Parts: sequence; structure tokens; C-alpha cells
Amino acid sequence: MMRRAPQNSLLALLLLLPPGARAETGPPGVPGHSLNPGDVRALNPGDVRALNLGDVRAAERARAAELATQKAAATRAAKAKAEEQRLADKRIAAADRLRETEAATAAVATRMDALATRRREAEARLAKRAEAMQPLLPLMQRLTLFPAETLLAVPASPEDSLRGVLVLQGLARQLETEAKALRQDQAALDAATAALAAETPKLAAAIAAQAERAALVDRMIAATQARRRDAETEADAAAKRAAAEAGRADTLRAALIALEAERTAAVARAHEETLRAERRKHAVETEAARRREAALARPTGSMSGSKQPRGQLLTPVVGAVIRAFGEATESGPATGVSYQAPPAARVIAPCSGRVAFADRFRTYGQLLIIDCGGGYHAVLSGLDRLDVHVGQTLRAGEPLGVMPVWEPGTTGRRPSLYVELRHDGQPVNPAPWLRGTG
Repeated sequence: MMRRAPQNSLLALLLLLPPGARAETGPPGVPGHSLNPGDVRALNPGDVRALNLGDVRAAERARAAELATQKAAATRAAKAKAEEQRLADKRIAAADRLRETEAATAAVATRMDALATRRREAEARLAKRAEAMQPLLPLMQRLTLFPAETLLAVPASPEDSLRGVLVLQGLARQLETEAKALRQDQAALDAATAALAAETPKLAAAIAAQAERAALVDRMIAATQARRRDAETEADAAAKRAAAEAGRADTLRAALIALEAERTAAVARAHEETLRAERRKHAVETEAARRREAALARPTGSMSGSKQPRGQLLTPVVGAVIRAFGEATESGPATGVSYQAPPAARVIAPCSGRVAFADRFRTYGQLLIIDCGGGYHAVLSGLDRLDVHVGQTLRAGEPLGVMPVWEPGTTGRRPSLYVELRHDGQPVNPAPWLRGTG
């Protein structure tokens, strides 16, 4: 019994050693010899005594260093997450303040469009009346200057002359009515022109206020992008591979299928890495593999676990709905909602989740797809600029990009933001999910 105790102590020591240390440790005086269970049985008490207290302390220090490394990594990850949360809160608050100025811009732009329409209508009425009265102007002028001479110049019977006088009286009354309407139309045109001129400085002020707050949001976005460029994760790389596959698809539905297929494959690969790390019994490597696997899994966004619409989506842009879900279009019923936004309006994330696609796509132009979790994807197109990248994790309300600039009061085409909500690839009506609608 006394001779077995040192071997038991040696086994306990071996358990304390990290994997690399166990492989390099050997009996004293035998350099490079690898110690294994067979070696333990072959050792004699003299060999066991050679493994002194210093070896035990070295093993304990190695184990403590490994645990400290894990703790430090966890602390850094927690601090980074808290900082990202704080910065996201600031971006959301800044975007919310920006939307207040955009609402003012939208109101002025709407008034200017209405006034410009009134002015164009008044101009059209004036032109139509002028065209109708043009042939009568010479006769009106002659009758005004020489009424008797004009009647005597045309020989006629008394009955015809009387009939002519009556016709001229009726014509005079009609001309008077037309002249009055003409003056009213001219007054309406002048009023619309004056009102439009009065709104112009208001629009300039609203746009200036919007630009000032937009610049603050842009600075925040630029700082965030600079940090992220230095810390690209495996999840970002996998998302970029998925987006590249989706970009080659012919239809939006095919693109969504490609995104989901690549995401599933990435999760499977990460799970295999986790299992290999667990088999090697290396705690730091296993924890890192588990974090990668969790990052690649379906985002726990605002739509995760959702089955019934409960107003979970934010309206992505300030503006009016110009086409609702299901309305008739040239290609059939609309599968999304279209918004007319003020010039250079900021678009925000309608849900929390991960950016699955952010690039030009077929006829959609700049297309953005957010994986909101639970099999739901938010699809947005019509933006002039994208401020997010594939793989980026978003919170609802964060700025995504900017709409094109347009000039209120003109007849040019108004840009619109197109928004779709898809569940398992199929479009669903987003209105019941949007706050304040449905």
C-alpha cells in the first residue's frame, strides 16, 4: 500500500498540468521523453520524488494563467458589448431627434407641393380662357370703340338687327363673366405664388436644421464603422459569403433562400468546431468556438418567437404611405408598402437583427435585407446611400442610410422607400406589425 501512494500522487499532479505541459513532462534525466499512463506504472519511488514541489507550483500557475485569460477575455467582451450598447443608444437617440426635423421638412415640402399644384392649375385655367377668348378680342375691341358703326356696317333687316343686338348683349354678359373668372384665376395664381415664395425660406431653414442633426448622426456612424473595420468577426465573414451567394440570385425569394442556406451551413461548421474543441478539452478554445457558433445562429431580433402582429416594427422613414400592401400595380398586387419621404430623409432599422444583404440587386437598386429573427426578414429598397454593412448587428431605430434628395414644388419624380416584410420567404402585410398602423 505504501508503494502505490506516490503513483496516486503523480496521477493527481498530472491532472493539474495543462495538456501541453503533460506532453512535455518526463522523468528527471530523460530529456524529451513523453509521459503517459504506461510511464506512470514504470516509475519507481525515486522517480516520483524527483517531481518536486516546483513542478506542482508550475502546473498550478499554468492553470491559474489559463483561468485568468478566460476571465480577462470575458471581461473585455462584456465591456465591448456594454460600450456598443451605449453607442447604439446614442445613435438611436440622434436618429430620433433627426426624424423630428425631417417631419418639419416633410410638412413644408407637402405644403409647397400643394401650392405649386394650385399655381399650375391656375395657370392652366388662365391659358384655357385666353385661348377661348382670343378670337373674340377684335370684335370686343371694335364694339367697345365703335358700337353703332359696327352694326351699320352690316346691312340687315330691322328684325335681324334687333336679333343681333340681343346676341351682342348676351355675348357681353358672357364676356363679363369670363373676365371676372379670369381675374379670380389670376388672383389665385398670385396668391399661390406668394404663398410658395413664403414657404421657400421655411424649407431652407428646415433643411438646414435637418442637415445639422444629420451631420451628427453621420459622425457617429463613421466612428462606429472605423471600430468595426478593426474587429471583423467570423460571423461577419460568414454573412459576407452568404450575401455574395444571394447577390447571384435571380429573384428576391431566391436571394432569401440562398441567405438562409449559407447561414445554416455556417452554423453547422461552427458547431463542428465546438465539438472538436470540447473533445480536446481546451476550455479557452471551447468557449471561443461556442461564441462563434452563437454569433452565427439566427439573430434573436425583435421578431423572434413572434406569431401574431403586435406593432413590433418601427416605421422606417418619415413620410406618407403612397402605396399600401395589396394595391394594384402593373405587375400585380403590391407585396410591400411604399413611402414618400422628405428630401434626404434618414432611414432607420424597423427591427432588431443582423444585416443579411446590403448592396445593389437587380431592379431594386440599393437593397437592404435585415434578418429580424423568427424566420422574418425586412426588405428595404430605394435608398440613395447605405450606412451599414453585411453581418452588422442592429437594434431597432438605428440609422441605416439616406433617401435621395428632391426639390419640393417641382414636377419631378418623387423617390420612395419600398418596404417588404417576409416570413420564410413569403411576403406578408407589414401594416399590422408597424407601430401606429394596422
